[in-house]
Amino acid sequence: MEVVPAWAPAVGFTLLPHAGGFLGSSITKKEIPTWYETLQKPSWCPPNWVFAPVWGTLYTSMGYGSYLVWKELGGFNEKSVVPLGLYAGNLALNWAWTPIFFGAHKMGWGLVTLLLTTGTATATAASWYNINKTAAYLMVPYLAWLSLASALNYRIWKDNRNKE
Repeated sequence: MEVVPAWAPAVGFTLLPHAGGFLGSSITKKEIPTWYETLQKPSWCPPNWVFAPVWGTLYTSMGYGSYLVWKELGGFNEKSVVPLGLYAGNLALNWAWTPIFFGAHKMGWGLVTLLLTTGTATATAASWYNINKTAAYLMVPYLAWLSLASALNYRIWKDNRNKE
């Protein structure tokens, strides 16, 4: 008798990144009307409603990519330490950004966190490439969005330093 259904790891890995997103959304929802709306933002800043569906899509794709790597390497083992460890570090940095930027209003430290997140996401995608190309390609939209988010965070920090 199988204890864990065959589909369970795929669902678990795919949903895992959303955990930090859901926790962070409670901070974001509180801070948007009271703090974020008071900040000067560049003309190319996406409207607020765009962020939740974009992050939902990105979390799903990177989570599924992590499942593909885990499956390809035969689970958690010596071979999976680096590729899944980089991914875990990336998730931790990703989840830390919201409490730093929105919760603590530390825009400069938010930028540092985003740059570290981008670096670990790049390293993760590179480490996944030789294991499962699809998993690596699933990280590309995330990397593109992190580039936009970093540029946006920089501009908000630069234009609102007096509010930090």
